[in-house]
Amino acid sequence: MTSKVFINIIRFIILVGLQVLILENINLRGYINPYLYVYFILLLPFETPGWLLLIASFLMGFSIDTFVGTMGIHTAASVLMAFARPLIIKAIPSRKEFEPGMKPSISDLGFLWFFTYSLLLVFIHHFALFYLEVFSFTDFFNTLLRVLLSSIFTILLVIIAQYLFFKASGKN
Repeated sequence: MTSKVFINIIRFIILVGLQVLILENINLRGYINPYLYVYFILLLPFETPGWLLLIASFLMGFSIDTFVGTMGIHTAASVLMAFARPLIIKAIPSRKEFEPGMKPSISDLGFLWFFTYSLLLVFIHHFALFYLEVFSFTDFFNTLLRVLLSSIFTILLVIIAQYLFFKASGKN
């Protein structure tokens, strides 16, 4: 159990560093902003208690807000994503029964399940993040385009990370 906690702490630190040092500097014409740090929330085990899921998501969002200088938008979007996560997990049918120690991953539940799960949660996160950032609906469709393009790019990074780290090392 402690090795799983250690792995999640290391994953947290690596994703915060990667987001702050590299991905935060990627801004393709203002429309594509990758937020790979959500991968941490996506990969938390199914049996993670709700309170711990919310606290971990809060800490992830707060860390990004602190380093990037935003005023709580990453925290709010991350907590909303964590709040929606159990509902999304219940809503997506799975061919496999959820077992203790199982994580939401391609290797455990298949590509289609993981893709749907990631797509919905990343869209929820990005929708909240970008609309909180502009805090207005006056340019609704332009912001929605940013949400869609950034979600697609983030999902691509998440899928690539799944294949890189789960195939190479078995089940992390």
